[in-house]
Amino acid sequence: MNLHERIETLRHRHDELQSAINTLSKNYTSEIEVHDLKKKKLAIKDEIAQLTAQL
Repeated sequence: MNLHERIETLRHRHDELQSAINTLSKNYTSEIEVHDLKKKKLAIKDEIAQLTAQL
Protein backbone atom coordinates (compact mmCIF):
# COMPACT_ATOMS: atom_id res chain seq x y z
CA MET A 1 0.00 0.00 0.00
CA ASN A 2 1.48 3.35 -0.97
CA LEU A 3 1.29 6.50 1.16
CA HIS A 4 -1.72 7.95 -0.66
CA GLU A 5 -3.71 4.75 -0.17
CA ARG A 6 -2.73 4.57 3.49
CA ILE A 7 -3.77 8.18 4.06
CA GLU A 8 -7.14 7.58 2.38
CA THR A 9 -7.68 4.45 4.47
CA LEU A 10 -6.89 6.40 7.63
CA ARG A 11 -9.19 9.26 6.64
CA HIS A 12 -12.01 6.78 6.07
CA ARG A 13 -11.38 5.19 9.48
CA HIS A 14 -11.24 8.68 11.05
CA ASP A 15 -14.68 9.47 9.58
CA GLU A 16 -16.06 6.14 10.81
CA LEU A 17 -14.84 6.88 14.32
CA GLN A 18 -16.42 10.34 14.23
CA SER A 19 -19.75 8.79 13.26
CA ALA A 20 -19.47 6.26 16.08
CA ILE A 21 -18.62 9.03 18.55
CA ASN A 22 -21.62 11.07 17.43
CA THR A 23 -23.94 8.08 17.74
CA LEU A 24 -22.67 7.10 21.18
CA SER A 25 -22.84 10.69 22.43
CA LYS A 26 -26.46 11.02 21.32
CA ASN A 27 -27.39 7.77 23.06
CA TYR A 28 -25.77 8.76 26.37
CA THR A 29 -23.33 5.86 26.26
CA SER A 30 -20.44 5.47 28.65
CA GLU A 31 -18.11 8.46 28.61
CA ILE A 32 -15.19 6.04 28.88
CA GLU A 33 -16.16 4.40 25.60
CA VAL A 34 -16.52 7.78 23.89
CA HIS A 35 -13.17 8.90 25.33
CA ASP A 36 -11.46 5.75 24.00
CA LEU A 37 -12.85 6.37 20.52
CA LYS A 38 -11.69 9.99 20.64
CA LYS A 39 -8.18 8.83 21.56
CA LYS A 40 -8.15 6.43 18.60
CA LYS A 41 -9.42 9.18 16.32
CA LEU A 42 -6.67 11.54 17.49
CA ALA A 43 -4.01 8.87 16.95
CA ILE A 44 -5.26 8.39 13.39
CA LYS A 45 -5.24 12.15 12.82
CA ASP A 46 -1.64 12.29 14.02
CA GLU A 47 -0.64 9.43 11.71
CA ILE A 48 -2.34 11.16 8.76
CA ALA A 49 -0.36 14.33 9.52
CA GLN A 50 2.91 12.40 9.70
CA LEU A 51 2.27 10.57 6.43
CA THR A 52 1.16 13.76 4.69
CA ALA A 53 4.41 15.42 5.75
CA GLN A 54 6.33 12.60 4.04
CA LEU A 55 4.71 13.31 0.67
